[in-house]
Amino acid sequence: MSAELRFPFSDSRVSDQRPTGVEQSLAVARWCARQGWPVHPLAAGLKTPAANCRDCRTNPHPPTECPCIPAGRWCHGFHAATLDQDRIGNWWGSHPEYGIGVSCGPAGLVVIDIDAHNAEPPTRDRILPGIPIADHVDLTGLANGYHTLALLAALRGRPSPAEDETTLRVRTPSGGLHVWYRTRDSRRWQSSVGSGRGRALAWQVDIRAHGSYIVSPGTTTKHGTYIPVGQPRQPAALPVWLAQELERTGHLPAPHIPAPRPVPPRARQAVHAAGGGRDRVQSLLAAVLAPVEACGQVAEGAGFSDALNRAAFTVGGLVAAGRLPREEAEQVLTDAAVTARPGQTRRIEQIIRSGLTAGLEKPLHGGGRRS
Repeated sequence: MSAELRFPFSDSRVSDQRPTGVEQSLAVARWCARQGWPVHPLAAGLKTPAANCRDCRTNPHPPTECPCIPAGRWCHGFHAATLDQDRIGNWWGSHPEYGIGVSCGPAGLVVIDIDAHNAEPPTRDRILPGIPIADHVDLTGLANGYHTLALLAALRGRPSPAEDETTLRVRTPSGGLHVWYRTRDSRRWQSSVGSGRGRALAWQVDIRAHGSYIVSPGTTTKHGTYIPVGQPRQPAALPVWLAQELERTGHLPAPHIPAPRPVPPRARQAVHAAGGGRDRVQSLLAAVLAPVEACGQVAEGAGFSDALNRAAFTVGGLVAAGRLPREEAEQVLTDAAVTARPGQTRRIEQIIRSGLTAGLEKPLHGGGRRS
């Protein structure tokens, strides 16, 4: 594959050398927006969103309540994604080193994210969730997402999306592949992460749709450039058979997605047990838990780990100040986190433990002041 591929938006070329100057990053961002794909900045050299402003980092709050986004700033990752060319000019004009993320849901995109990680394959029941693979089927050589997606396609008598020459495909620096499709209807296809037993298409095959973003073609990180493969520069319609597989594997939302929960009863009991300042502590707990609970409304990409870690750190400060019993604090955090991300108990326990330990070293006294 050539290291240089011409893009349709300008005469510039995308190579595996880091682009320099405002022109390259602006050209990519503007071109994506002209396709109807809302864009947001990625941190320089990384594939993660640019950091929130200082106030949003120190005072956690849901994206829907963030003053930065209406003001034209990029806090909260894909929640700030825009098609506004003036805003895009301001963002990448000021930070040409930033990469470009595309918010999949508003763009009407479903992207098949194929990984090629060097890892031991899982048990047969987790290779293609919901599809049993008999013992007589020889899986020798199966090593990554290319193989599992090809296996699924073969079972359905279809060609693998990795070989689909009718749609935009983008090679990733790690050797993976992003296969871009546009949705055929108004259904809100949901994202998935990894090879868990929940919403997964195949081992090492993720889905990027509502609730997540994808790195744009032409973006360069410290590991390399996301380079288009073949001729198409536009997504084809999502194949019907793939849509059926996504529906089978739970990539459509439940009929009703509840609003963020109020502060759990255990939190109210804990505040009462803490004694004085009941209203103030309860108000603080509600604010601290809100970003964690809000993560339950999207499949992924909402910064759950960071939100939970910050909440645990703050609650640890309340415990250290004697304003909340530790046992109750741990339960409050666990209740909120498990509701937002069911099936991730071990990960949740680790994040809470780490955040609380750090927070216990910095007591949080009245008015949110740390000693």
